[in-house]
Amino acid sequence: MTTFVDRVVLHLQAGDGGHGCVSIHREKFKPFGGPDGGNGGHGGSVSLVVDPQVTTLLDFHYRPHQKADNGKGGAGSNRDGANGRDLVIKVPNGTVVQTPSGEVLADLVGVGTTFEAARGGRGGRGNAALANSRRKAPGFAELGEPGDRLDVVLELKSVADVGLVGFPSAGKSSLISVISAAKPKIADYPFTTLVPNLGVVRVDNHTFTVADVPGLIPGAARGKGLGLEFLRHIERCAVLVHVVDTATLEPGRDPLADIDTLEAELAEYGGLTDRPRLVALNKIDVPDGRDLAEIVRADLQERGFRVFEVSTATREGLKELTYAMAELVEQARAAVPPAEPTRIVLRPKAVDDAGFTITAEEDGSFTVRGGRPERWVKQTNFDNDEAVGFLADRLARLGVEEKLAKAGAQAGDLVRIGDREFDWQPTLYAGADFVPGNRGTDVRLEEKSSRANAAERLAARKARRRRPEDELESGVADEADIEADDDEDWD
Repeated sequence: MTTFVDRVVLHLQAGDGGHGCVSIHREKFKPFGGPDGGNGGHGGSVSLVVDPQVTTLLDFHYRPHQKADNGKGGAGSNRDGANGRDLVIKVPNGTVVQTPSGEVLADLVGVGTTFEAARGGRGGRGNAALANSRRKAPGFAELGEPGDRLDVVLELKSVADVGLVGFPSAGKSSLISVISAAKPKIADYPFTTLVPNLGVVRVDNHTFTVADVPGLIPGAARGKGLGLEFLRHIERCAVLVHVVDTATLEPGRDPLADIDTLEAELAEYGGLTDRPRLVALNKIDVPDGRDLAEIVRADLQERGFRVFEVSTATREGLKELTYAMAELVEQARAAVPPAEPTRIVLRPKAVDDAGFTITAEEDGSFTVRGGRPERWVKQTNFDNDEAVGFLADRLARLGVEEKLAKAGAQAGDLVRIGDREFDWQPTLYAGADFVPGNRGTDVRLEEKSSRANAAERLAARKARRRRPEDELESGVADEADIEADDDEDWD
């Protein structure tokens, strides 16, 4: 049995960007041919697109985790990594994308409507792309940027022209089954309809859709019964039809009381008071039902309703009802202003916009917020001193150092950029030019680095490999040299 699901929580993860490559070109008679590390590929994005063949969110109920492909890493010989494939998720028409807190991100109405929910991370640049006239052979590359990770709530609101509302067992499912090709479940007990049913109705040259909403009961707008769960499916309906059971035997039930209850629930739910109404007095094939319909018809017309006496069993009065539906639908469509082409809005950057902000926190630290600084930090390999120095130079050129000083930052203060924390040293980079050194090192960071340089590591390795007899011979030689020096001094 197919299950109808109209609300799910999706855990989306866009692809991460691939890392850039650190490589030096080498070939015979050319031991140092320059950097040739390729760039990493971009991560795939996650997009939602409206597909007419999808009518429920059932697939996402069982597979809530959706992930796009990661970008591939770069390689030597200037080979760039492949981009990750985008993930396209097909959703029904009328899907609303929200944050877990209820903020609406997108309202997907119309076949082909697309929304990019999670953006893939950028690929890191290889050392070939980072080379310049001063840093001719970078010993580092950028890391790939992580893709977006977020949770979204998908909520389906059926897109229909006419909504059938009424009490359980009023005959809504029977009505939609005889005026369209829909085949809903029909039985003689309440709450037979547990999911909304859609049907397409054709009247002459007019075509419109009708939604059969599960039965409403008093208190539905406050969550009683199935009303609150499915009332949202009539929000997009241009016309509402009250289907009233004129042959009910329940005590306290009559057409006028039923309509008053339905109108009260719709008013409490909100946003539906401006929709035109029709009243379908159903089951007039029953003698008592026909008599009651004739009695209440005048009272309903005094309230401003257009009333139709119908029978889904004998199909009496259905032609007039469907023509009235088509008339109101065409009026509603004509009242909608024509769609305007999408306008391209240009928002030039302000002259004084530095692209980042600095906030002084209560604990004495400083937080730097901005798209570029945070992305640069994510793409920096902090195990490589040259990469750290390159990051510091970029931040200084952007003006972060200068604004931190103006904000009152002192040497040793804690500075946060993204998820990284630094102890600020203003004298380390201010006005300091990059001096090329060994690949992967930066002379400005030597005092902070606890790692021995290449020369120190080579000397330590030789010391560990030296044999005792070599030390003895070396000591005798040293004494002979000293005696020779003494003889020379005496001479």
